Amino acid sequence: MTTQSTPRTAGRSKARAAARLAAAQALYQHEMEGTPVVSLLHEFHQHRLGATIEDAEYIDADVDFFDDLVKGTLARLAEVDALIAANVTADWKIDRLDKPMKAILRAGTYELLARKDVAVGTVIGEYLDVTDAFYERREKGFVNGILDGVAKTVRA
Repeated sequence: MTTQSTPRTAGRSKARAAARLAAAQALYQHEMEGTPVVSLLHEFHQHRLGATIEDAEYIDADVDFFDDLVKGTLARLAEVDALIAANVTADWKIDRLDKPMKAILRAGTYELLARKDVAVGTVIGEYLDVTDAFYERREKGFVNGILDGVAKTVRA
């Protein structure tokens, strides 16, 4: 019984990890280009999720989870940004964060806020992995601190 559930769980975990990375990329693209959400989702569904780009093969993402992360984050952007802002130091404003960092923090904050079915440790750990795709060690500590603060607020 354990053997049968492990591959399914591992596959789901990889698909969700791929969805989180893709969501951060989509949120970044949305902020950079202002791509409408419907067009953005279509582009990712058709050309990025599970695709091979420049000889790199991307893991199939959990499309429904990806869609929820992107649409939910953008629908609740003011609330998400307020939670992030409440967890940065007083001399920092969310606008000072670079766009990839904002995208990662926004997706992670939304997931902590709206996806209570996912454990806090899982959310934070997964977004630390996403951070690895873009940054060095110092930034991981920053993401960890912000998402931990958000979790204490929204999951208390």
